[in-house]
Amino acid sequence: MQNLIDGFRRFRESYFAENRTLFSTLARDGQAPKVLLIGCSDSRVDPSLIFGVQPGELFVLRNVANLVPPYSPDQGHHGTSAAVEFAVRNIEVEQIIVLGHSGCGGVKALIEEQGAEGSDFIRGWMAIARTARDRSLALTLSAGQPPEAARRMCEQETVALSLANLMTFPWILERVQTGRLSLHGWWYNLETAELMRLDPTTNNFQPV
Repeated sequence: MQNLIDGFRRFRESYFAENRTLFSTLARDGQAPKVLLIGCSDSRVDPSLIFGVQPGELFVLRNVANLVPPYSPDQGHHGTSAAVEFAVRNIEVEQIIVLGHSGCGGVKALIEEQGAEGSDFIRGWMAIARTARDRSLALTLSAGQPPEAARRMCEQETVALSLANLMTFPWILERVQTGRLSLHGWWYNLETAELMRLDPTTNNFQPV
């Protein structure tokens, strides 16, 4: 814990002190980011670090495997859907990015069907991406590709799936149709720092 406390002291004495006006403005006026980024909770993939943004520029939602469930308004505890709603309906972001990444542990568990026993929440959560898993395995196995190819494809398929699920939210669909909101699918290779984006015309990921 001491390293975190030391890190906070360095932050307060350097970055915070050098950007005091920015933090005062954010504290006084509140936040108004234009972008909602939905990423994975993986500790190796820090959106603010990767994209070089300042506080207040990104509204970040992180969960296991950067998944968005379909629209399902009931009395359940929908943390991801609540964050999406707040960003879209309250903050009124103009862009939503779903950011997948290489080496995703949630996708690896899904592909290999790990966690069948002894999981209270992860197995059910990853079931959101079951169709992405099945499609990835079918395409890679039929082509004689190794298991690593299935995982890579599934990491990207979960991004496409989350984008499709976002469009089941009526207030997202309406904003997209009227041009007030745009959706984007990105995938990041954490080993090479390569960023790829989903081309909606071809449904393939291309280098940025």
